[in-house]
Amino acid sequence: MTSTCTYQFDTAVYKGAVTFPTQLFINGKFVDPVNKGTIDLINPATCKVITRVSVGDSEDIEIAAQAARAALKEHWGLKVPGEARSKLLHKLADLIDVNTDQIAALEALNVGKTFHAAKAVDLPTIGSLLRYYAGWADKIQGKSIQTTPDKIGFTRHEPIGVVGAIVPWNFPLSMLIMKLAPALACGNTIVAKPSEFTPLSALFLCTLIREAGFPPGVVNIVPGYGDTAGQAVGESMIIDKVAFTGSTLTGRKIMEAAARSNLKKISLELGGKSPSIIFDDVDIDQAVKWVINGIFMNQGEICIAGSRIYVQAGIYDNFLQKFTESAQCLSVGDPFSQGTFQGPQISERQFKRVMDYIKSGTVEGATLRLGGERHGTEGYFIQPTIFTECTPNMKIVQEEIFGPVAAIMKFSAEEEVIEQANNTTYGLACSVFTKDIDRAMRVASNIEAGTTWVNFTNWLDIGLPLGGFKQSGIGRDLGEDALQNYTNIKAVHINIGIKI
Repeated sequence: MTSTCTYQFDTAVYKGAVTFPTQLFINGKFVDPVNKGTIDLINPATCKVITRVSVGDSEDIEIAAQAARAALKEHWGLKVPGEARSKLLHKLADLIDVNTDQIAALEALNVGKTFHAAKAVDLPTIGSLLRYYAGWADKIQGKSIQTTPDKIGFTRHEPIGVVGAIVPWNFPLSMLIMKLAPALACGNTIVAKPSEFTPLSALFLCTLIREAGFPPGVVNIVPGYGDTAGQAVGESMIIDKVAFTGSTLTGRKIMEAAARSNLKKISLELGGKSPSIIFDDVDIDQAVKWVINGIFMNQGEICIAGSRIYVQAGIYDNFLQKFTESAQCLSVGDPFSQGTFQGPQISERQFKRVMDYIKSGTVEGATLRLGGERHGTEGYFIQPTIFTECTPNMKIVQEEIFGPVAAIMKFSAEEEVIEQANNTTYGLACSVFTKDIDRAMRVASNIEAGTTWVNFTNWLDIGLPLGGFKQSGIGRDLGEDALQNYTNIKAVHINIGIKI
């Protein structure tokens, strides 16, 4: 197949041609897969084919892993000082800055998120992530530990080796960089598998990786299906660690594959069913704006989405009215149109999945207050949807929908809402809205979640860790804590006087 594709954008917010590779990126070269597999990528806003790209399978993953292992031994890992790794990460960040519009356009085209969100949120975050971990690259260090006068003890933090990164389709490049940046900073090499739905920004990144000067084999990117390429990452005897973001179901499969192969290390950022808790002392207008953002941003396709909304009885009616009016005003449509807030769902499969959840809500007795239907006649658009009169055991309250569907429930007391909020198998995030700082601290301490926001939602900070309790994952992304995912700790004991 052809090695590149040029897509001509002629939209209200971006005009220009973007050229990107369509092959696998292994050992510094763009190559066809062993079995010549391809996939047609669909524009979710139009249901039309964007282009055709290569997809790899287990054989390609193994070739990429071999290249990554060779690079680790020959020209990366402990052979390259942290300062040099830092310079390369900074260079890559600079190149992403230069190509911000092109990458944002690819994300909007391939994912369905708005061009504005991709450019204003995703791309700055990507640059910041690279620079943050570039700053850590020459500070990966152990410590000296006092033992006895005739012995010296210290620790070294060494690269784990070859890291397999499996990333989802909702934030394709952001999630990839969230794994790639700390892994490279620590001296590891990478075999990354982007989603088969959304590989375009990752493939474009490959051209920048080469331009930045990363040695061949340090970063390898193999788009492919989860049950073939993804499974191969988990089963490979060459890959030493897997970093995964995606569903809890798939996370279990990766754990099983890791255990059955070489007992590779894993870090998993999995599903969520995050509660937003609104007490009756809040600024209602501000709370409405934040909670709208918490559930409907990125079409609801975000693991930290505040999809369970608990409102204290004293303000319930007022909040519900304002929340409904605000949701009605959200602009749903073309990701490249000015003012669009919500684009399409990623695929026909995801569209049907969300619509099935909406149907289950009505069947189980919830009140459909807003939306619940397809928006328009073209593309995978769903109206912002609000359910009320929800009960704890309904599917729309218990299961991750990954779409623009909110379940709103009334509560009376603090203890009651804490119990309801914790009534879930997930524990990724939560939001608490109150002017009472004592109450905010109590609730934050008692909610079983890896992240708590007080008086806002869905606002990550690259210096603070992200990860889940319960079935929302293992390990942490972001911040200094993420570095623990990518190093082995070695204890060194030196005898300076012990005789036998």
